[in-house]
Amino acid sequence: MKVLFATTNLAKIRKYKKELEEKGIELITINDLDFKLDIEESGKNAIENAYIKAKTYYDVTKMPTIGMDNCLFIEELPEEKQPGTHVRRIGGKELNDEEMIEYYANLAKEYGGKLTAKWVYGMVMFNGKGTKEYSWSKSNFYLVDKPCPERNPGYPLDSISVMPENNKYWLELTDEEIKKSKEESNKDGVVEFIANNI
Repeated sequence: MKVLFATTNLAKIRKYKKELEEKGIELITINDLDFKLDIEESGKNAIENAYIKAKTYYDVTKMPTIGMDNCLFIEELPEEKQPGTHVRRIGGKELNDEEMIEYYANLAKEYGGKLTAKWVYGMVMFNGKGTKEYSWSKSNFYLVDKPCPERNPGYPLDSISVMPENNKYWLELTDEEIKKSKEESNKDGVVEFIANNI
């Protein structure tokens, strides 16, 4: 069965594609369509933005559609400075990957070189009969002021994310550490959520 993942971010697709294929689900992305819609992500949180994406693309394609968004919260920042749903949109400008790395590394520098960060994710499945929502979080990591040289296109903050359990950049983890992290990540239940709600 084909399901549209309303994203152009290939890093998001790679995270779930193989496991979903094993369950007979083929992910299609916006990149696979002949068009791209201009969507204003005006939601107040990750679930609201995920819903906007899923419903907008479902209305046009009539395919079961997944919308996903994430919010970034930083412990040291006051409420008015929280990135929230505007992780890439700073001061009215949409930042590219390198600009994001620079912006958040400089922010970490302002606060002594390290910020305590947490991602909150929202996913919505829209299939024409209704919607299903799912939310989860990933916490306990640091954003630091010195980027590592590695890059993960689509997930630029991986270059300044340090795991507290081993004090390593996310992009410098060994295969074994990545495997362990993925096993933990798979506990987020996303694959099951998608498979059970198509």
